[in-house]
Amino acid sequence: MSDDESTIEDAKRALRRRLRTQRAERGAVPAERTASLAQHLQRLTESLGARTISAYLSMPDEPDTRDFLRWAGDAGIRVLLPVIREDGLLDWAEHDGTETIEATLGVPQPTSDTLPPTVLDEVDLMLIPATAVGRDGSRLGGGRGFFDKTIATMAECPPVYAVVHDDELFDSVPHAAYDQPVDGVVTPSGIHTTSRS
Repeated sequence: MSDDESTIEDAKRALRRRLRTQRAERGAVPAERTASLAQHLQRLTESLGARTISAYLSMPDEPDTRDFLRWAGDAGIRVLLPVIREDGLLDWAEHDGTETIEATLGVPQPTSDTLPPTVLDEVDLMLIPATAVGRDGSRLGGGRGFFDKTIATMAECPPVYAVVHDDELFDSVPHAAYDQPVDGVVTPSGIHTTSRS
């Protein structure tokens, strides 16, 4: 690893640490902010005419995706959720309203049948988690690279939007060449397209 790469990795670790502490201290997110986030995710999905999307089951300190997932299910939208594999890649499963946290890294995962990564070829929109996002499209993930690896292997990628709290949207965040950029960001306050779009 070069000195420049090492500096970037140090900056990513420092920001990730600071924001994780912030999330832990935040406490419960008010219900109206969760409802607002769900409305923005719904509006984004409808504006893109997405009929199949990939999303995720949020962790307790992340913006809550479950209201949106319930809406998507009721609207007949096919939702694919990630299942972490032992090799560090992702498989997918259809959202059927059930989940378990007895899984890799304690991440909530669906309990429906697992589908291969190629199922993402059918997706019209990807919603992914992030620790922070830049308005320039840079994204700071959780540090394990699950979504970076997934996006990097896709021949044709649909629009990718990260979901964060409002105070986790910056002008730019530290990123390396292998960190995959995003097309936009959804927060409780709205939908933000990045300069990459």
